[in-house]
Amino acid sequence: MAVRTAVITAAGFGTRMLPVTKAVPKEMLPLIDRPVIHYAVEQAVEAGIDRIIIVTSRGKAMTEDYFDLTPELERSLEARNSPWAEEIVRISRMADIIAVRQREPLGLGHAVLTAKKAVGNEPFVVYLPDEVLIGTPSVTRQLFNVFSQRGSVMGVIEVPEVDVTRYGIVSGEQVSEREWRLSHVVEKPAVEDTPSRLAITGPYVFSPAIFESLESITPGAIGELQLTDGIAKLAEREPVHAYRYTAKRFDCGTTLGLLKASVELALERPDMADEVQKWVKGLAEEWR
Repeated sequence: MAVRTAVITAAGFGTRMLPVTKAVPKEMLPLIDRPVIHYAVEQAVEAGIDRIIIVTSRGKAMTEDYFDLTPELERSLEARNSPWAEEIVRISRMADIIAVRQREPLGLGHAVLTAKKAVGNEPFVVYLPDEVLIGTPSVTRQLFNVFSQRGSVMGVIEVPEVDVTRYGIVSGEQVSEREWRLSHVVEKPAVEDTPSRLAITGPYVFSPAIFESLESITPGAIGELQLTDGIAKLAEREPVHAYRYTAKRFDCGTTLGLLKASVELALERPDMADEVQKWVKGLAEEWR
């Protein structure tokens, strides 16, 4: 079955990026001239997704407004022959956007479960908007190819051993150069206990059975439902695979990560590359 629905989890407080996230949702912080969440939506649409469910929370109206129709702005831009007219229209019509609210911050697993009714009984892809992945073909298309052959799959990267404490880490049987059949997942293991260096970053492509798996787990020590626990349960009933994708990855969930991503992506844009390159070279000369 083709995947036509995406879930973007955007309900978190963004505490790693305070104080700005006290007023601005972290997924709406600008990565150059587009909010971070735009990159996930655009990748989903490019891969054939036509329905996007954004899991939000209180104070996130700005996120919904960004993808909403803005007739007054559109008319104003068109009247002035603005170069932005076409793009603003496109953003509002990229896909069918649905917002569902996670009423309490009860973990990533709970956020995904919140979208159950909106998703229905069909496969879907989950994006973490902090993870901006740039590649050709897109990471979404890479994962869809695996899903069509093997079923539920998640994107992973190989990290240095010292970094395994920051991620969900997978263990399983390697079945190809880039694929592993999952046996279990360990959430943020100690270095000495890690089963591998394969860290989950998403996206995730799930069969609808993930919802029943999430409903069967119990909250952890701080009352949260961990998505990794749900994935482990899912792997007990059907094959789940990890896929080491090829793409440039930007962690935009921290202030420094967002800054680095902005500079690197600006260097790849024809309308900015020359000026940014001169600026970076000038800084490098000053610090020599």
